[in-house]
Amino acid sequence: MLRREVAGTVGLLTDEHDFRAMRHYRTFAFADFASYLTAVEDLLRRRASQGTHTTVALFDPQEYADFCTDTGLDPDSPASRSRFTAELATMGTTLPYDGQPLADLTSALVDEAVRQATRGYASTLLARLGACTCCGEDIGRTAFARSSDLLARILDTARPGHRHIVCSVSAAPETLVAVLHADTDPDGTGQLDEAEALEFTTILALGLATRSPGGLVMRTTAPGARDRVYGWRLRKGDLEPLTAGEVFDAYCTDARSGDLVSPESDVDYCVPPSLGPDATPSTHRH
Repeated sequence: MLRREVAGTVGLLTDEHDFRAMRHYRTFAFADFASYLTAVEDLLRRRASQGTHTTVALFDPQEYADFCTDTGLDPDSPASRSRFTAELATMGTTLPYDGQPLADLTSALVDEAVRQATRGYASTLLARLGACTCCGEDIGRTAFARSSDLLARILDTARPGHRHIVCSVSAAPETLVAVLHADTDPDGTGQLDEAEALEFTTILALGLATRSPGGLVMRTTAPGARDRVYGWRLRKGDLEPLTAGEVFDAYCTDARSGDLVSPESDVDYCVPPSLGPDATPSTHRH
């Protein structure tokens, strides 16, 4: 009976490159990636059928090798892999197994790892900005507070329904992108994923603090109504509303080829609603 009350963690290799790296260990006995995935899914289903909760963790071979070096463990040992997986349960990227197909779980696990890495990278850059040499305020903390305020006002001014917001910031060495989904219940209560909101707020804060170019695009969907699309340009630490024409051009141009794309039906490309006066305007223009 106690087995049903013991939670477990399964380390998952998500691609063939990582699988081949683990094949170098004699005790890792799987011959091919397909049979490995089949075995993992069988294990997850069997545990679920027994009423056992299982968390799936992203298993990175290089991190595992580093862990074994740091702890003095033999990497060619199932016990070492188990100990590393236990560490992942508290420190790594994990998702619960709820009976979903393994392919869906793998995709979600990789997406979550990317989100965590992006959020961590943006947070590190914010922290490195330090204090303003003129006023002494923590630049990153101030930008995060302003970003939170802007996001709240963007959601407050959007019509009820499903809201899909994308924020992109051009930060070296690559553009950072965050996506936020926010819904409203029939009583008007807002629902959003806290992890998505934290990532979105952090990346927007980085754009504000570093005055990097970027943008925000909002798409709202409501029953019985045409979708609305509008957005803002991130410029010199401020949000500037895009015109309806600029939003139309952005949505109806292929990002890779630059060719025109037919506009979607039942979609209005609009000017964004006013966000009101900036409660926490950019104070570090100096």
